[in-house]
Amino acid sequence: MRDFEETIAFLGHWGRFQKTVFFLLCVSIIPNGFSAFSMIFLVDCPTHHCFIPNSDNLSEVWRKAIIPMEVVNGHEEESKCSRYKLDVVRNLSALGYIPGLDVNLTEIEQERCLDGWSYSKDIYQSTIVTEFDLVCSENWKQPFTSSLYFIGVLCGSFFSGQLSDWFGRKPVLFGTMAVQTFFTFLQVFSQSWEMFSVLFFLVGLGQISNYVAAFVLGSEILVGSVRVLYVSVGVCLFFAFGYMMLPLLAFFIRDWKPLLLTMSVPGLVYIPLWWFIPESPRWLLSQGRVEEAEAILREAAKRNRVTAPEVIFIQGEVNLKPEQRHSSLDLLRTSNIRNITLIISLVWFSLSMGYFCISLNTSRLHGDPYVNCFISASIEVPAYITSWLLLRYLPRRLSISANMLLGGAALFFIQLVPPSMPSLSIALEMMGKFSMATGTGLVFAYTGELFPTVIRNTALGFGAMVSRVGSIIAPYVFTLSTFHTFLPYILLGSLLVLSALTIPFLPESFGRPMPETIEQMHKREWTICPCICIKNKTQLKKPNNTVLLESGL
Repeated sequence: MRDFEETIAFLGHWGRFQKTVFFLLCVSIIPNGFSAFSMIFLVDCPTHHCFIPNSDNLSEVWRKAIIPMEVVNGHEEESKCSRYKLDVVRNLSALGYIPGLDVNLTEIEQERCLDGWSYSKDIYQSTIVTEFDLVCSENWKQPFTSSLYFIGVLCGSFFSGQLSDWFGRKPVLFGTMAVQTFFTFLQVFSQSWEMFSVLFFLVGLGQISNYVAAFVLGSEILVGSVRVLYVSVGVCLFFAFGYMMLPLLAFFIRDWKPLLLTMSVPGLVYIPLWWFIPESPRWLLSQGRVEEAEAILREAAKRNRVTAPEVIFIQGEVNLKPEQRHSSLDLLRTSNIRNITLIISLVWFSLSMGYFCISLNTSRLHGDPYVNCFISASIEVPAYITSWLLLRYLPRRLSISANMLLGGAALFFIQLVPPSMPSLSIALEMMGKFSMATGTGLVFAYTGELFPTVIRNTALGFGAMVSRVGSIIAPYVFTLSTFHTFLPYILLGSLLVLSALTIPFLPESFGRPMPETIEQMHKREWTICPCICIKNKTQLKKPNNTVLLESGL
């Protein structure tokens, strides 16, 4: 029985057909980049205070004094949620009293913002916070809006793989792209926060399903080193390019409705791609649709200017279906598998929560939020290239552990930076972001190398699910700064360091063949240096990173 890749070897690895599929699928990932982080600008909260109606009836000095001053994190600023009682202030102003001289302001009763709020337009013309007044007693809705998006991503993670297995990679790719585009467009017409949030949930569901479908489709069509490049660098880099486009769009479009409208346009541009991106021949074969699979490969051979065999697939020669079914319970079957599952889950959770915390926090950093967001996005380009190089040349435990320790240390050191050096704080935060982006690329490959073929999809799916839980929690982490300014960084740094310390308890997989069965899973080795596990240079092989594409994620 020949392997599928051996059967289609006549196509070659990098012909016109493969280049077209590689590029078009990578391009389809770009909208996911700016959609995944759109809440940075959509849900940001501008400076605000209570609105004062008919303020012309007040003297200039009372207009300035009517908003109480509060101490927040050691700094004095105007109250966001209260004002001095308006009727009392008007009477005092009419009588000619001067605040602070004739009147002790602390003796005047305060009241809530009964007439709404006045929002600064120095940065944004509008956000959903200003549109629906998500402040003061309603400020819990700000992080919850982002969490609802990630809950949609979590649900999409569950359903997208199964839908792709049922209906095919290509229909799910374009169907979920349509879902993402359509509901992003509908958000423009949101009449309430509730309506916006439900639509945002559906956008998240479509976003991850689109991403996964493109990932799987490319990984099943491309082969060899091209496939490794696609799953480890191509998809990630184009996601980063989309992320980098977000602050550029938001800088020129500072009103949330036109921004969403602009973000929905690429979905229409991608409609013609239907006629250039084929279905996965692997999936067609798994459904018994051999003639359709052969037709795609013959067209590919024609575009690559090679001659296809008269008969490509001989009955019974290629079998892509597993002989035995496995479930997620197999991840807990033995103590060895349980330990690996728990440690890897902690690593996935820490990296995902830290990655999204830092990404969503860029609008709160010192300086221009658009510049900060662009820096945060662009730092991912060298991060993904670094992860690819580390996968090729260094042991997994050493790479991941050292990388997470570096990120944890950078976040810890932020609290030691004096307030007069905000640029250093941003640099350390971006170093932490670089570490977590690199770590995400590493742990994806490492997870697939640790688990055998029969449960590799399940293991990676479980890891992705745990990471979604981390992203759901992420919007709330920086709310802890109300208790202590640096508490979010301490929490994230601690999680990264803790995860780094557990990595040596995992087996090393670098230079070793990937396990096919549960019995072949690597056992943990008690070594001081992960490199020691490779005792004989003749045993060293190039790391098999094709695991990513077997994952189906």
